[in-house]
Amino acid sequence: MPQDQSHHHNHHHHVSAETGDARVAWAVAVNMALTVAQIVGGILSGSLALIADALHNFSDAIALIIAFGARRIARRPADAAMSFGYGRAEVVAALINYTTLVVLALYLIYEGVMRVLEPEPVDGWLVVWIAVLALAVDLATAALTYAMSRDSLNIRAAFLHNLADAMGSVAVIVAGSLVILKGWTWVDPVVTLLIAGYILWHVKADAGEVIRVLMLASPPSMAAEEVAGAVEAVDGVAEVHHVHLWAMQERAAALDAHLVIAPGDWGRADAVKAAVKAMLAERFGIGHSTLELECARHACMGAARFGDGAA
Repeated sequence: MPQDQSHHHNHHHHVSAETGDARVAWAVAVNMALTVAQIVGGILSGSLALIADALHNFSDAIALIIAFGARRIARRPADAAMSFGYGRAEVVAALINYTTLVVLALYLIYEGVMRVLEPEPVDGWLVVWIAVLALAVDLATAALTYAMSRDSLNIRAAFLHNLADAMGSVAVIVAGSLVILKGWTWVDPVVTLLIAGYILWHVKADAGEVIRVLMLASPPSMAAEEVAGAVEAVDGVAEVHHVHLWAMQERAAALDAHLVIAPGDWGRADAVKAAVKAMLAERFGIGHSTLELECARHACMGAARFGDGAA
């Protein structure tokens, strides 16, 4: 019976989640196939650039597998061990993927510098053909994950891996062509360094958001002071303190606070609390709020507005 229940549970998800999973699975399969093709091609042509690109594509597939696993985990309902649910699995996966991107970029910089110092001969034609194939795969993967990348930090990290890859393939095509036409072997490492710089720039732009969520920062879209002020503006609230406002996941904010009920309003304290909760949900989209009520006479003295300390 339990097996049957879990099976039943899976079928009740939105179609979009299932479609998303299928897209990610296809993207992984295509990238794995490409990795094999590039390694074979790299060995045959004697091109280190192709083998490096293969490693990049392999990291791509791994990034997608991590993203895929995290998506599955994130959809689990909350339980006793994970009372906030499993949604943050996606944020953790994004952090892992950004970290590997940094390592990859540093590796490419090292390789590029070594290549500038000691250029190596390359069979241009084979490199170009395999890079064209790689570009087609990268664009296909990017197309599969683009729509999902807009509303998931996790898939966005995997999508960036892909975008960097597509640029890498273009670079390899350009470098291979210049080797054939002009015999310029230095173009290859120079382009590699540019790609590495591009990857690092992207990580810098997006990794901050991941770290904010993991550090329990208030969501970037809302100012904590504005939320606190809005709570105090509700009729019957004298003051608010010990406010904690954080992003549970990328798109879900939560709030804990102590409400001081205005003198004479204790009789309708529950109604005041309900009004505050309704306002938070409607105006700020905060679905999870825990409010502790204090009457004006017994309120915490000198409490900090944010956090648990004293003012």
